[in-house]
Amino acid sequence: MAKEFSRTQRIGDQMQRELALLIQREIKDPRLGLITITAVDVSRDLSHAKIFITIMGQDDDQEAIKGNLRILNDAAGFLRMQLGKSMKLRTVPQLHFNYDASIRRGVELSSLIERAVAEDRKHSDERGE
Repeated sequence: MAKEFSRTQRIGDQMQRELALLIQREIKDPRLGLITITAVDVSRDLSHAKIFITIMGQDDDQEAIKGNLRILNDAAGFLRMQLGKSMKLRTVPQLHFNYDASIRRGVELSSLIERAVAEDRKHSDERGE
């Protein structure tokens, strides 16, 4: 029977769940916005992990995004230590937080599509009348 997921994918999924709880419960910085972890990519040798985040309500503010990323990257050592305790891994990957712009881009594309469809309907109604 073949494996459905690789070990790095399973570790990434577990890290995503654990980090979401740790950020919510352990990081007490009032400057930190509402963080959502969208994905975790773990390197094959488990030495590095890229954590992709979005920030609710602050997706348009580049300064807020940079500030939140700075806070999370500064807390990466603490989060790594806590992950080591909760996940029981021999080596815990170094954490690198990155902003995930794909959701914002998806919303922009959806609005463009909706606008194009609305204009198309408007033009077809004008021709039909």
